Amino acid sequence: MKVRVRRVYDPPEPEDGVRVLVDRLWPRGVSKEAARVDEWPKGLTPSTELRRWYHAGEGSHEEFARRYEAELTEPEASELLDHVRGLMAKGPVTLLTSAKSPEQSHTAVLVRLLEADQH
Repeated sequence: MKVRVRRVYDPPEPEDGVRVLVDRLWPRGVSKEAARVDEWPKGLTPSTELRRWYHAGEGSHEEFARRYEAELTEPEASELLDHVRGLMAKGPVTLLTSAKSPEQSHTAVLVRLLEADQH
């Protein structure tokens, strides 16, 4: 089962399955009703320090991904990753983000880790 990534600003679709917000901050201008978020595991998101470092333009996406993967080995994040894997085993899962370019955000790292375990 593959995991989807969509922007939280896009309207929900029936094939989204479980909608998981993977941003630490609630997206601007979106009501909780419109977002239809089923889960919001903040412990699965990059730390505030890492997020600020990356958005300040201090490092490459590759370095950001390496640091984020290291954060995901911490116990809380690791448990939350396992939880999302369990959701994926039951049906469709859509990771929601406010990032304008999800492929250059932390969601790309999450997708790679989640899908690697499915093979």
